[in-house]
Amino acid sequence: MDGVFADFASAYREVEERLFGAAAPRTRAGDSEDEAGAQEKDGARAARRMDEMRRRSDVIWNAIQSTPEFWTTLRPIDPGAVARLHALAIGHKWDVFFLTQRPATAGQSVQRQTQHWLAAHGFDLPSVLVVSGSRGAAAAALQLDYHIDDSALHCIDVKSESAATPILIVRPDDDAALDSARRLGVGTVSSIAECLDLLDRAVVSRAQPGLLQRLAQFVGWQ
Repeated sequence: MDGVFADFASAYREVEERLFGAAAPRTRAGDSEDEAGAQEKDGARAARRMDEMRRRSDVIWNAIQSTPEFWTTLRPIDPGAVARLHALAIGHKWDVFFLTQRPATAGQSVQRQTQHWLAAHGFDLPSVLVVSGSRGAAAAALQLDYHIDDSALHCIDVKSESAATPILIVRPDDDAALDSARRLGVGTVSSIAECLDLLDRAVVSRAQPGLLQRLAQFVGWQ
């Protein structure tokens, strides 16, 4: 969900700026400790910096989790993507599962908040699964054909633990992430729109093996 369809990163920054001011150094919505360690090489300074970032991150997450229906308030990354996925799912008879590791907030359950958000953006009757363990295990249990994610670690987990084809959404200027993903055999796209284009064409390619091979080369699977 987050980083693929929902813009959690912007919402996180808005909470951080509200609490600490726009001029304060930003933490990351994901792993702030890694960022702090990269910025500070001196052991004592790095330890203090990581501790500070951890406390700030805890404050931000406490604010998020105390916000009623927080997960229903996020903006979409691509306003038309959810509705387009719904149309493709209907047209191609796909079964679509939305996997998320979102923590609970005040209000309804994470599953119901996420379902309401998806329905509001054009996907009726969404299947939302809140998973706390391996994405690869979930992909294997659901017998997925494809898994779309913005996390390289999740994509690698899916590739190693299931028969699903992982597709990583990564910025086109992030050369390190692109090179790493392709070395590991993980396909990459630059946006959810590009990914949906690819999956739409993949349906046609089943009857055209040559096109399937070209698509595989395009995203770096070969």
